[in-house]
Amino acid sequence: MRQQNLLYAHSGGVTAVINASAAAVVAAARASGRVGKVFAAWRGIVGVLEEALIDTAGLDEAALVRLARTPGGAFGSCRFDLPHDDGGAAMDRLFAVFDAHDIGWLLYNGGNGSMDAVARIQAEAARRGHALVCVGVPKTVDNDIVGTDCCPGFGSAARYLATSMLEAGLDTASMVGSKGSVFVMEVMGRNTGWLAAATALAAQGDPDRAPHIVLVPEARFDEAAFLARVREIVERLGYCAVTVAEGIRRPDGSLLMEKSRDARGYVQLGGAGLAVARRINERLGYKFHWAIPDYLQRSAGHWLSATDRAQAEAVGRVAVEYALAGQGGTMPAIRRLQDAPYRWDVVAVDTAAVANLERSLPDGFVRADGLHVTTAACDYMRPLIEGEIPPPVAGGLPDYGRWDWAPVARRLAAWQA
Repeated sequence: MRQQNLLYAHSGGVTAVINASAAAVVAAARASGRVGKVFAAWRGIVGVLEEALIDTAGLDEAALVRLARTPGGAFGSCRFDLPHDDGGAAMDRLFAVFDAHDIGWLLYNGGNGSMDAVARIQAEAARRGHALVCVGVPKTVDNDIVGTDCCPGFGSAARYLATSMLEAGLDTASMVGSKGSVFVMEVMGRNTGWLAAATALAAQGDPDRAPHIVLVPEARFDEAAFLARVREIVERLGYCAVTVAEGIRRPDGSLLMEKSRDARGYVQLGGAGLAVARRINERLGYKFHWAIPDYLQRSAGHWLSATDRAQAEAVGRVAVEYALAGQGGTMPAIRRLQDAPYRWDVVAVDTAAVANLERSLPDGFVRADGLHVTTAACDYMRPLIEGEIPPPVAGGLPDYGRWDWAPVARRLAAWQA
């Protein structure tokens, strides 16, 4: 009996554990005995359109172990949304590639927009009478996919940020002077404040430990109340540590800071932390330091959460099970069964029902004054950062190695975007 091939691709921002999902997909597909070859697309859905495929046959068991420990996207990534207004050209091209390489299953690893692509590709397969089965694999450091208790990638990023705030808080406290000082850390979070909220774990329930203030997009930035709180903390402790999500907004809903805006209207954020720090300096006269972890918060493979890694592997493995069972248009989601001790499992979610939606911090997770998150938020996040996975080390540095992929021979004419 002819065995069809499976294609794995991912899109959007990568995480410290996305390759753990990829390795689990490859291992599970091989173990099934039902899959011919396991391909990966170079640079996500763009790689599918460009027919830039990689045969993962060269990954032996040791290489899969190494892949699972490697941060970043070993197969590359992209930011590309399947167009709705190209007359179906992109869809035609995708299915031409699927047919050219005998792809029976597509596993797409991504966030909200990627789940939309999964739903659309599966619906298109049904419309064409095509046997393709498309399954989503969730990931995002933003933790904002609807339908899952948490998102693979978030736990490790949260762990890194909470650690960074803990250590920076100790540093700032040790350098308190007569004029007072403020440390501001700006983290990712366009519309949701999950990553900013995670830094609250550093305080371990002590209101005198950093961070003393956490600003999230879900709460409008009240400058007067904020400055009053900063003053009170500095007068009491001599310093104040503040977390700022990049997407915080003024009372009228406008962004506090934009870095740039492209021709399509996409806004690149950045600078909200510096803007807040400068206002503190201008209005209160305190010395300030400002930091922005940027890519560091999503690429810290040296400080993984074991819980996060286990969940990343689980959704990859179960996605293969769903695909082989013909459950197209679904996504394996994390379901919380118990808080303490933390227990979870994986359940199927309809991608069409969650596509393009964003899960914000619940009302009960943000304090009424909008200047911090609650104990309930910390209780939710704490188990997601637990467990250590020491990285392989060579010469005093994590030893992730390098990947040299051999491309699969193209069978179609070049893609014209």
